[in-house]
Amino acid sequence: MRFLIIIVLLSLSFCGVAQNKYWVYLTDKDTVGYNPYSFLDQKAIDRRIQNDIPVFDISDVPVNQIYVNTLSEMSDSIAFASRWFNAVCLYADNQQINKISVLPFVREIEQAASGFFTVAETDTLPLSDDSWLQEKQLSLMQGELFHQAGITGKGIRVAIFDGGFPNVDVLPCFKHIRDNNRIIKTWDFTRNKENVYGFSSHGTTVMCCIAGIDTTGRPFGLATDAEFLLARTEVNAEPFSEEENWIAALEWADQNGADVVNSSLGYTFNRYFPYQMDGKTSFVSRGAAKAASKGILVVNAAGNEGEKENWKIIGAPADADSILSVGGVDPENGIHISFSSYGPTADGRLNPNVCASGKVWAYGKKTPGAKYGTSFASPLTAGFVACAMQAKPGVKAMDMLFEIQKSGHLYPYFDYAHGYGVPQASYFTSGLSTAISADFKLQVDGKTAIAIITQKPTSGLDYLYLQCWNESGKMEWYKVLSVNEEKIDLGVFTAGQIIKVHYRNQTESMTF
Repeated sequence: MRFLIIIVLLSLSFCGVAQNKYWVYLTDKDTVGYNPYSFLDQKAIDRRIQNDIPVFDISDVPVNQIYVNTLSEMSDSIAFASRWFNAVCLYADNQQINKISVLPFVREIEQAASGFFTVAETDTLPLSDDSWLQEKQLSLMQGELFHQAGITGKGIRVAIFDGGFPNVDVLPCFKHIRDNNRIIKTWDFTRNKENVYGFSSHGTTVMCCIAGIDTTGRPFGLATDAEFLLARTEVNAEPFSEEENWIAALEWADQNGADVVNSSLGYTFNRYFPYQMDGKTSFVSRGAAKAASKGILVVNAAGNEGEKENWKIIGAPADADSILSVGGVDPENGIHISFSSYGPTADGRLNPNVCASGKVWAYGKKTPGAKYGTSFASPLTAGFVACAMQAKPGVKAMDMLFEIQKSGHLYPYFDYAHGYGVPQASYFTSGLSTAISADFKLQVDGKTAIAIITQKPTSGLDYLYLQCWNESGKMEWYKVLSVNEEKIDLGVFTAGQIIKVHYRNQTESMTF
């Protein structure tokens, strides 16, 4: 590891004495006096037990404070000390970091990434009455079935990471949450203060999509009886967003018993190269994977890079393994909305996992209105997850992730725009996926594949999903076709190619 430290320092020798940000990894911890039963919230302990995770784990022990104090004296400032990574994020110049590198308790030094972050929200739609979205954004997920079954996310603790939550403490759509004291804790990690009820209204809209209720009693989101941890991790228009704020919020949410984390943040081309979106490179992605190992189900927006030709890949932390990445669909037709980011990850894993409405009706700072972005598809799904957890108590977080995927309306079909589709409440209320019916059959005419539609749509448009795989097991392409006639030409295929076709509730494959 000393060799790695020297390489890092040599690479910085041409940077003069400018101050840089580093992660300094430490060799050991002091466990004297640590008691997980007093350090962790009871819900955090219960979650560990439910997920077969040891209640005592060295990664939960705080960083040695003597080491932190020493590093604080030798650097410009300390940003954050991560217990999960046993590392300290600090600011230092070259001379300071050289001295830090030879400390006996320093194992490794890594320069922290810097660059722009984005919240996965596009511009607000022009003023119009799109209040029909309030019902549609939930009916796409069969939300009425959860409502009828009395499933409202009760007992599930959801942490939201965002840029602020203005007026959550006064808006009528959150009165039911305030009246029942279900905002458990708040913290502003950008200012180290408790008050988060200001700044960007993005977080207010996100929370509304999870648990808001309008003045007539109609929900905006599904988990209206969930509990909440609210963390401000981002500063609007900040050019060099701090990934350590997001990691700090994760560790805080874990300690305070979060079952689900919703995040609508993304790091893409302003900070990383596409090949780095492998779930292992960015610090936030590594943190998200660590949260998953603690039994937390992290739900993250896939991002809004779908129309950028130079970034056809999922960003961080949505690229992390073992978390739920959420893409967006157009609520009017149920298929990929143009701005929603495409998968897969750089190492070829399925992404996004599922999708939800990318256009919503929800409260902003003062009144409800139409918003769009995968920022809001993600909290709609987080609310769905909270309801699924209530419906199936005791299910491990990783198993629940697979259950959410199986509930997708396209499952077992998937592609890199929709994942497994929009999660369906019927999977959790009936215990069964929708019954498969014979809606089409495949035929071959020479080298041309044809889908014969036996059950045509009764009204409006319906869609057929098609993907093509090569013989080495790689998906070459996929598309969505309108179903407007009995026979649909799927294209010409060559020997060894495999096609998978999904229509309504039926998925079929064919090998050429």
